[in-house]
Amino acid sequence: MIKIKKGLDLPMEGAAECRVSDACDIVTFAVKPTDYVGLVPRLLVAEGDKVSAGDALICDKNDDRIKFVAPVDGEVQAVVRGEKRKLLAVVVRGNGESSHAADCQVPQTLDGLSLKESMLNKGLWALLRQRPFGTVANPDDCPKAIVVSCFDSAPLAPDYDFALQGREDDLCKGIEMLTLLTEGTVFVSFRPGQRLAKVVEQHVTSHRERVSIQYFEGPHPAGNVGTQIACLCPINKGETVWTVNVQDVAVLGHWAATGVYCPERVVAVAGSQARNPHYYRTMAGACVESLVRAQLFDTSYPAMTGGRVVPEGVRVVSGNVLSGTRIEPDGYLGAYDNLLTLLPEGDYYDFMGWLLPGLKKHSFSRTFASGFVPHGMNWLYQMLPDYLRPKFDTNLHGGVRPLVFTGNFERVFPFDIYPLQLLKACIVGDIELMEKLGIYEVEPEDFALCEYIDPSKTDIQPIVREALEMLRKEAL
Repeated sequence: MIKIKKGLDLPMEGAAECRVSDACDIVTFAVKPTDYVGLVPRLLVAEGDKVSAGDALICDKNDDRIKFVAPVDGEVQAVVRGEKRKLLAVVVRGNGESSHAADCQVPQTLDGLSLKESMLNKGLWALLRQRPFGTVANPDDCPKAIVVSCFDSAPLAPDYDFALQGREDDLCKGIEMLTLLTEGTVFVSFRPGQRLAKVVEQHVTSHRERVSIQYFEGPHPAGNVGTQIACLCPINKGETVWTVNVQDVAVLGHWAATGVYCPERVVAVAGSQARNPHYYRTMAGACVESLVRAQLFDTSYPAMTGGRVVPEGVRVVSGNVLSGTRIEPDGYLGAYDNLLTLLPEGDYYDFMGWLLPGLKKHSFSRTFASGFVPHGMNWLYQMLPDYLRPKFDTNLHGGVRPLVFTGNFERVFPFDIYPLQLLKACIVGDIELMEKLGIYEVEPEDFALCEYIDPSKTDIQPIVREALEMLRKEAL
């Protein structure tokens, strides 16, 4: 049992109910190169081409073994480009059919080399990510460990005990496959009392010497894989650790057991702007337009004004509110995201808002009266009437200003790292100092809470990503 003491849980409303609907009306799916750090894409298809699930759409120019494949059978509807013809997305329109024929590329007896070759051929390698840098894993590397987090502590995060119901065997098979890809340990993390933990423990007894079941408790970011890596297998310069999304582990296990590539996603649609938050079953890269339409309170939708497909005042986030990506209401789910969050826009100004008690403004530093509710006792908010509960939107409640030294970052940052000093080193681009302060252990999402409580309103996550990209290019 590993207890995380530093962190913060946000008392947000709108968590998804434990019931699932089949999103049968979603017909378009996209593979977005922008979801993959450091990818230089090479297009392998053209508009109008017929594709099957698992057919390569894009490969990496730096390593053409790494392919990104179609999630469904259908036709390439569009190749979306941006400025300077930058490739933004390849959109596939599904035909409503699925090819369930087993793939003959799955070897009868799997070892590490044959599994790696099969995953590369089928396009499954993109499921693996590596730290440092957060890129797709390098097939030529041998990681010191592989870490799978089977729970998420982020605000409104999906419950994987529910999302993976009926896919427990695939999950266990996927964990067994991961043991073939490393000479180290596969760490699988759970919260205490989690149903999936008992299932995995019973099924991986034959690989017990290679699989380590770990339990974490505490506030967010206890569920972040970066926090778990820092506790289980810290990364030093020259070392790599691979990570896999828990639903992608089930995809890998299903393919290994049956030969069928089926990138199924159970996505939680949540947030205070969701009319009926619950789970939807779809495929990776799904278009979210129908999900957003079903959840909006405004009954005038889908009437469009000025080209917009949702009313003003709603922000759609692929992922969680702390580290997710803003997308258009007719955009596509991120490659590694299992959550769609609908939030009210904060496009308003509070006249002399800092003078008011601020009961409905969540406060970490006790700037407002709501900050006097003890951290870790969010159940107290549920006892308050609705008009006194904190409401969350996208308003910054202030302007950007120079960095303020408050000492608050250390209260929500559970790494054995000085976060403010590391941030300053990232800003000035001091590579040697960044390495000494532990830059290889972190990803931008690890600083999400620091960004949330920062009184300076600094965009910390882009700064960390830019620094990591500088280090990655220096290492090439």
